[in-house]
Amino acid sequence: MMKKIAIIGATGMLGEPVTKAFINEGFDVSLLVRNVNKAKQIFPSNVRLVQGDLRDIESIGQFLSEQEGLYLNLSVKQNSGKSDFQPEREGLDHVLQIAKNNTTVTRIGYLSSLIHLYQGQNGFDWWAFDLKQEAVSKIKNSGLPYSIFYPSTFMENYDKGSYRQGKNIVLAGTSKYKMYLISGNDYARQVVKTFQRDNGNNEYVIQGKEGFTADEAAKVFVENYTKEKLKIMKAPMALMSFMGLFSNKFNYGAKIVDALNNYPEKFEAEKTWLDLGEPQTKFIDYIQNV
Repeated sequence: MMKKIAIIGATGMLGEPVTKAFINEGFDVSLLVRNVNKAKQIFPSNVRLVQGDLRDIESIGQFLSEQEGLYLNLSVKQNSGKSDFQPEREGLDHVLQIAKNNTTVTRIGYLSSLIHLYQGQNGFDWWAFDLKQEAVSKIKNSGLPYSIFYPSTFMENYDKGSYRQGKNIVLAGTSKYKMYLISGNDYARQVVKTFQRDNGNNEYVIQGKEGFTADEAAKVFVENYTKEKLKIMKAPMALMSFMGLFSNKFNYGAKIVDALNNYPEKFEAEKTWLDLGEPQTKFIDYIQNV
């Protein structure tokens, strides 16, 4: 059974629970990190830390030495532009170059997204979603066995992520379809299971058991969150789109919200649950335990 796992993107909101799940299951974990001190505060001392980033091919080679599995949690920074260095484009190219030719890596796991499949629907066009689709193609064509994950919206977004702004849950436009919210911990257990199975090439839709529109989820979160009083704020979608003409960050926010509001998500996680187990976390339980 595979026991050595290398993880890129371990200290982020979604990378941390995945990394801890691998540790708890007895994997020998190695992390590529920019900030070693930050990683030391999050993870136990037996985790191997290699300082570097995806621009540095030499550090990637050192990092992947003698590893068996590789998990990638990459993203587009909100304030970046199409022509900037992108971890899921140039960074992924560097990783695949090393992984294919100079390592013992036998499986790649990659965190994609479900809403990037909205690209091309209803005239929607965004370079960041093109980038994500190209990343999937690169991994599939790498010649290495892969597990690719397409998650719905994470529950963490209402506490630590894009919806939470200080004491406000900020929404924009109208959420038309229910999202099957998934917790980071449930997703993490499913990721670990794919490396324990180490079985062929797989693509998994990651969804929870309960569906909410963004507005419904915000209402549930505010009503059940006990640490402080939160309010729901609605921002005009037209204003976000206008601000996006002048700011990469606002453009990112407008595009993500547009896709979240309009992607016709339906339940597709039957195969995932059969192979990797059902998620256990209900949204209200997540809220009461954050």
